[in-house]
Amino acid sequence: MKKVVLIPDSFKGTLSSTRVCEIMDSSIKRRFPDCEVIQIPVADGGEGTVDCFLQAVGGRKRTVRVPGPFLDPVAGFYGILENEERTAVIEMAACAGLPLAEGRENPEKASTYGVGGLIADALEQGCREFVLGLGGSATNDGGCGMAAALGVRFLNKEGKPFLPVGGNLLELCRIDMSGLHPALKECRFTAMCDIDNPMYGPLGAACIFGPQKGADEAMVKRLDAGLRHLSGVLARDLGRDVSGLPGAGAAGGMGGGAAAFLQAQLRSGIEVVLDTVRFDERIEGADVIFTGEGRLDCQSLMGKVVGGVAQRAKRKGIPLVAVAGSIDENTGDIYTSGVSAAFSITRKPVPFREARKSSEENLAFAMDNILRLLAISEGNKAGTKG
Repeated sequence: MKKVVLIPDSFKGTLSSTRVCEIMDSSIKRRFPDCEVIQIPVADGGEGTVDCFLQAVGGRKRTVRVPGPFLDPVAGFYGILENEERTAVIEMAACAGLPLAEGRENPEKASTYGVGGLIADALEQGCREFVLGLGGSATNDGGCGMAAALGVRFLNKEGKPFLPVGGNLLELCRIDMSGLHPALKECRFTAMCDIDNPMYGPLGAACIFGPQKGADEAMVKRLDAGLRHLSGVLARDLGRDVSGLPGAGAAGGMGGGAAAFLQAQLRSGIEVVLDTVRFDERIEGADVIFTGEGRLDCQSLMGKVVGGVAQRAKRKGIPLVAVAGSIDENTGDIYTSGVSAAFSITRKPVPFREARKSSEENLAFAMDNILRLLAISEGNKAGTKG
């Protein structure tokens, strides 16, 4: 083999996508020392998104002190990619993520203000293309905090400005966009959004994701009512009706807020990744592509890494091998989708809590066996030519 592309998702709870790439790369180099290996680790918009983009494309990470989820200063960060567009990659979890609220989770008080601070800093750095990773948030403010940091004013019934959070959205009477950062008119925003939940309602941000952020049943109802109210004000004052927008409920309504305040396009995370890293161009001439995830099942083809990669590999006619922690008995029609072969790294039937301890060695073992088979195939081809 002369060229191999690695583009795995993380194996949730065991291995980061970067570590999966490292293990795969090492295995390939042992069997095919002269092979060109291209690593494209993938994250879904949550924690690790910036690092994955920087490793895949190149660039630098910039650290900035911004308000955290409860407005106390934190060391936030974002990435500036080495591309023609000077793209900023911002994962909202860097300053509004659930880990930053650990022990004091409260989506009625948490804010996305720091996300706006990161965007403002990136504007000063000359960035005009933005990729926003929506995932892992502690918030439920519909992106109002982010907008406030960028100059938007939110007024109550007395006409006084205030900072909206999940618990006081019902106090919002009017939105004033006149102070919005002027450079935003020159910008284009793409939001990585792998869920299609609406802004509010039984499948909305508060009802589905509120409990994992610390909301009890009563709080969920209050949060949902606040997002419903915000949606109405956005439609009236900004002319942006996000109530039925798929993905508006991502990250506590941040999907809807990004669409309304920043004119952001909500897209599948893997499609954003593949376009940004120039995937179609980089796989030209590849002998095989390796992808993978913790569990391969019927949802793997529905907007996830394996499905997105499979579609593009199929269009290019390049074999795709999926390596997973486990493979569900119901994987759907993966072999007609573009997956050439799928392998589980699990070597014996043990509970996940036990299997995860051996994930690295199991992955290396599985890769070595796959590569042994490919080496045999390469040898047979050479023999046929001879």
